[in-house]
Amino acid sequence: MRRVTESGAVDDRPFWQQRGWQLSAAFLVLVLCSGVVTAVARISGSEVDNRQRPVAGPLAAGVASGQSRPEGCRTDDADQDPPRKAPADVKWQNLNGAKVPLSASAGPVRRSGPVLWCFAHTPLGAVMAANVIPRHMSGADWETVTVQQVVAGTDRDVFVARRSSMPAVSAQYTASSLAGFMLVEYGPEKATVRLLIRQAATLYVRTDYTVVWDGGDWKLRPYEGGELHSQVTEVAGNGGFVMWTV
Repeated sequence: MRRVTESGAVDDRPFWQQRGWQLSAAFLVLVLCSGVVTAVARISGSEVDNRQRPVAGPLAAGVASGQSRPEGCRTDDADQDPPRKAPADVKWQNLNGAKVPLSASAGPVRRSGPVLWCFAHTPLGAVMAANVIPRHMSGADWETVTVQQVVAGTDRDVFVARRSSMPAVSAQYTASSLAGFMLVEYGPEKATVRLLIRQAATLYVRTDYTVVWDGGDWKLRPYEGGELHSQVTEVAGNGGFVMWTV
């Protein structure tokens, strides 16, 4: 993958060595790795891929005829106002080196294996999905979660191919943390959520995720080229964001 730098030069390095992609990957896992990845494992067509294949789950095949949600998923979807504060019932759970928020009212309210699912069909439910689903992508269950909680299509296929090429990394992390969120756009079928990430005492970055209502739950919709989120950008502060309290 070739990239033109701000000075006009062409960056011919592999995508995993380019700074923009590294920033995106670092954000994706919500951690800063203690080492630098210098090689990518390659699997030839003649070799057998022994990775465990994704298992079927409640969101893989959508909903049964006549149902609006997968079996066992029920939420209160009455509150359609944009959230002005974090839900009061949030509990934080460690997931792949970072803490994620869980809400009994907004979701996820169900768990099937590694998949945290059943988000409220509300603006706050969309926010929760954008905060929770991406955190799986740094762990061993990323494929299973991708099958069930990332919208199928060419862009998902590109993401899977790129993610599969990443070697295992030692789990020695300096955890970044979810600091806040902003609902950029909302509709019953699609929402854009901007996340604020604290990477140091005074350093914040932000990026956007798009979620769509698909198969009776919120799922991530990849951007063109297989990215799960928009460009990661440093920001000076937290103005305009709803802040989490941990």
